[in-house]
Amino acid sequence: MEIAMIAHDMKKELMAQFCIAYCGILSKHHLCATAATAKYISEATGLEIDRLMSGDQGGEEQVASRIAYNEIDVLLNFRDTRPSAKYNAAEQELLRMCDLHNIPVATNIATAEVIITALDRGDLDWREFINPHSEYNQSKK
Repeated sequence: MEIAMIAHDMKKELMAQFCIAYCGILSKHHLCATAATAKYISEATGLEIDRLMSGDQGGEEQVASRIAYNEIDVLLNFRDTRPSAKYNAAEQELLRMCDLHNIPVATNIATAEVIITALDRGDLDWREFINPHSEYNQSKK
């Protein structure tokens, strides 16, 4: 499966801890993340991650575009939860694209754990029919 990851600055450590805990599962899939998130996770886990642009330079738009072209199967998007947090149009569009294209999305660690364990059990294999050209699905043939 193609898994995209985004973590706001205050959530990068949590994302890294999540990836350490589920490194065995994540290593079986193709990963991409916005620049700083990818660097943080890669240094903490050794996982191979495609680095996109940073969020403020268009990384979220890149993920949204990949979703529109059916190149992403799961999105882990750990968002800033402070009451003062403001979400920009790109973040709103990203979530809208997930809804539009039926992409499982986690915005917190609890939902991420549900999605990753479901992925490991095969509960998300239906994505293979929707995204048969992903690297992951091609390697299974």
